[in-house]
Amino acid sequence: QVQLVESGGGLVRAGGSLRLACAASGSIFSIIYMGWYRQTPGKQRELVGTITSGDITNYADSVKGRFTISRDSAKNTVYLLMNSLKLEDTAVYYCNAAVVTGSGRLPSVYWGQGTQVTVSS
Repeated sequence: QVQLVESGGGLVRAGGSLRLACAASGSIFSIIYMGWYRQTPGKQRELVGTITSGDITNYADSVKGRFTISRDSAKNTVYLLMNSLKLEDTAVYYCNAAVVTGSGRLPSVYWGQGTQVTVSS
């Protein structure tokens, strides 16, 4: 079993910055990718961005140029640095990872519990 634990959410003013972290632990053989999604009430969960084990990143158009994903492979941790935050960035942010739990096994996708980010005017 694999656990993803997010941290770093909170309240920030528009134009400010916030950094989220997500640490993976448990039966980890390898991590294919880690990423971030977000969700607001009444809407579907949407991709924010991902980073692969080869450090290839992918971002939603709405956050390109403002958000940066990075990782520390030694700590199985992914970070989301959010700059120039807007009111519409307010959401619950979820960490997501595709993890291989043993040699020869297929990866499974895991989710964190979510962390609230609120951007105020």
